[in-house]
Amino acid sequence: MAEATNIPVGSTTAGSIAVAAESTVATRMSAPPSFDVADFPVPHGREEEWRFTPLERLRGLHDGTAVATGDGVKIVVEAPEGVVVETVGRDDARLGKAGTPVDRIAAQAYSSFAKASVVTVPKETVLTEPIRIAVHGEGGVAYGHQVIELGAFAEAVVVIDHTGDAVLAANVDYLLGDGAKLTVVSVQDWDDKAVHVSQHNALIGRDATFKSFVVTFGGDLVRLHPRVAYAGTGGEAELFGLYFTDQGQHQEHRLFVDHNTPHCKSNAVYKGALQGEDAHAVWIGDVLIQAAAEGTDTYEMNRNLVLTDGARVDSVPNLEIETGEIAGAGHASATGRFDDEQLFYLMSRGIPPTEARRLVVRGFFAELVQQIGLPDVEERLLAKIETELEASV
Repeated sequence: MAEATNIPVGSTTAGSIAVAAESTVATRMSAPPSFDVADFPVPHGREEEWRFTPLERLRGLHDGTAVATGDGVKIVVEAPEGVVVETVGRDDARLGKAGTPVDRIAAQAYSSFAKASVVTVPKETVLTEPIRIAVHGEGGVAYGHQVIELGAFAEAVVVIDHTGDAVLAANVDYLLGDGAKLTVVSVQDWDDKAVHVSQHNALIGRDATFKSFVVTFGGDLVRLHPRVAYAGTGGEAELFGLYFTDQGQHQEHRLFVDHNTPHCKSNAVYKGALQGEDAHAVWIGDVLIQAAAEGTDTYEMNRNLVLTDGARVDSVPNLEIETGEIAGAGHASATGRFDDEQLFYLMSRGIPPTEARRLVVRGFFAELVQQIGLPDVEERLLAKIETELEASV
């Protein structure tokens, strides 16, 4: 696969595959975080944080013209015994504790929701069954806020499933107490016309472990912004992502890991496949190691597999280091077609070309899917990948 970092910005490769990559963009070029919408100007598409996003397809989320309707989304929470599920008002102290909005849509979402959902796993509670949160779009516009909080030494797995049709802007907060372990699987399986923009904020306590899986299949436009910060030493974050971008879809994942505390770790691995005319995937990976964050160990990687002509990938890994006293730091980005040697190897053993291509794609994604640890979710995702492949091979 060709290393994207070796391809000039805006260049095109043979077969109408456009690839862009750069590693010199600072991670703090946007406006300062704020809960006030007025602190963010209406974007025009020339700003660094908006230059890849087709603003006309945001359906008014970016300029304040999208008005919430009563038929936006329906949320259902299924939780094991011992978990506390609450619907709270805007004055609840837990709202916004994990992070502050960093763009106008996130601030608009925070200013516009009426009630928020808070799911709490008490300290030292170890769940043997996952918490399942179903977010189903019912055709309207919605603004939301979700908080998932784990007490000290609690352990939980949360599955957030997005389906249906909606125009949704939301903030999701993950609060991890000291020694807590949280795994989150966020699946975007929207209908074709849906628009979903969301900021995910994780605040990781001392010696706590956060594992995130972001899986994006559906929607006309999906723009997700996972962010991580540390509240104590010894915290670990693993950020995994999987996306399959079809004809005309825009899928954008913008990660930011703020190493603001000494002796913490992070690892980000996102993989995507694209097919069809005007399929557009964007991956931005920002890691900041602050001067105080000595002993940091971090790595981020993005891999993209282009299945047909006409698709475009923009992959931008950024690493900003303010101290030389670190354990390790690195990043990588690559975009390319099928590996001819892999296909030749399979075909030389009697496997038909179509099935060989499917096996390569399955293997490309299997590394991430198998780490989820929930058989029903893994089977569903593999079946979805198989369905997507039927359209391309």
